[in-house]
Amino acid sequence: MGVIIVQHHIDGLGNISQWRAIVAGGLAGISAALVTYPLEVVETRLIAQNRQEPTYRGLLHSLSIIYRNEGLHALYRGFSLTVLGAVPFSFGCYAVYVNLDKLWQERHVRFTSLQNFINGCLAAGVAQTLSFPFETVKKKMQAQSMFLPHCGGVDVHFSGMMDCFRQVIKNKGVMALWSGLTANMVKIVPYFGLLFSCFEMCKQVCLYRNGYIISPLSYKLKPGVDQSLGPHELQEFKRYLRNRKLHSAQRTSIGNRW
Repeated sequence: MGVIIVQHHIDGLGNISQWRAIVAGGLAGISAALVTYPLEVVETRLIAQNRQEPTYRGLLHSLSIIYRNEGLHALYRGFSLTVLGAVPFSFGCYAVYVNLDKLWQERHVRFTSLQNFINGCLAAGVAQTLSFPFETVKKKMQAQSMFLPHCGGVDVHFSGMMDCFRQVIKNKGVMALWSGLTANMVKIVPYFGLLFSCFEMCKQVCLYRNGYIISPLSYKLKPGVDQSLGPHELQEFKRYLRNRKLHSAQRTSIGNRW
């Protein structure tokens, strides 16, 4: 699904602008969340339930019980918050990305693996901080159920998304919307750091294998290579040069015989 969405946003030359990339990535993320969201609801219910009096006994049993007692909409309760939360999350990542050159005082193409790891950590930290209130309310909406003891163990009771925001702020204070942020950061920040660094390393390997750079360990451009050519065009050009060199050598050899 993500590949189809990205292909829809690229031009005839295979290029895609930064804003189109953000839109395509956001749509791909929403599409993926639409498929996997019921599993997230089940995960939240299994974590929140009382282990002394368990209501759910595994994935399939949980899906069956929730669907039978509460309907299909219960498996997507809070899904709109995933969509809304993607906006500040994407904005946070983009804000960090466009300011990396200023942060390191050098061009983006010269970043080391350590710098890419730090970049990923910074992007995740900013993005997660901006979007975490939506995550907090989403988890509460997923956990709440009138069919569970103590309504699923939530600390506030509400009738919808906006009411949940109001009740949390009213009863717990504004900072309660960021409750659990530290634990979440410990998990997601190094994950994104490794994601950024691995992505850049894989990109360097691909550029090296296609002949654009001199080493998979740096972004130093290979002399004499037109960087505007696509991979297939570059390979065709190299093949043409090899054939021309071979024909030239053959003509020279024939000339020497005479």
